[in-house]
Amino acid sequence: MTTLPELSGKVALITGASRGIGYGVAEALVARGDRVCITGRNEDALKEAVEALGADRVIGVAGKAHDLAHQATAVERTMEAFGRVDYLVNNAGTNPVFGPMADLDLDVARKVFETNVVSALGFAQLTWKAWQSENGGAIVNIASVAGLAPSPFIGAYGMSKAAMINLTVQLAHEFAPKVRVNAIAPAVVKTKFAQALYEGREAEAAASYPLGRLGVPSDIGGAAAFLTSSQSDWITGQTLVVDGGIFLNAGVG
Repeated sequence: MTTLPELSGKVALITGASRGIGYGVAEALVARGDRVCITGRNEDALKEAVEALGADRVIGVAGKAHDLAHQATAVERTMEAFGRVDYLVNNAGTNPVFGPMADLDLDVARKVFETNVVSALGFAQLTWKAWQSENGGAIVNIASVAGLAPSPFIGAYGMSKAAMINLTVQLAHEFAPKVRVNAIAPAVVKTKFAQALYEGREAEAAASYPLGRLGVPSDIGGAAAFLTSSQSDWITGQTLVVDGGIFLNAGVG
């Protein structure tokens, strides 16, 4: 980025942000002047993302989202580098299995919940204690439309995202009035994570969306920027569906 806006004074911690949706959120927040800490498993990919976003206002902390030590380190590094953590965006997630629920390996189900849900709660607890309980802020949980309706063959992922939506309302209730907590439920977004859902058939997949295309990371970045802005100061406990209109197809007729 060659030109950057004036600093906003706000700081965000975004998990799973070396690429895809998390990177799109980081781009949106950096573009409005926030300073940001991004996390990710791959240290090299994380370094590349930091350089692309602007190393003068972005730091990266490598590690696995479900690892408690990593969670603590990410929050500590954010506080050390920037002195505050106003916003938490829980984006880190996994979906290692594709198949019917009847055959789902329960150890895999546990892994999905540990990464997609429990880690989000862990990060929320830490940011709450480090800054937000005294100073306020906002949390955005990246859920999925798979958490709102049956999603054949990705049932474990869908269950975890339904739990993420419930975690959102629980935290919104408990953290009010200091911290607003909302979720975003995207449909298929063109990322490496979701590639199996559209690769080789993107036009066909996009044709089912009333808006005529799949999502891109900046679509979610814009939604996250809104939910961490003063324009959403009276919104909490909500799940914003960003789906290109795909749920409209569930109507009768």
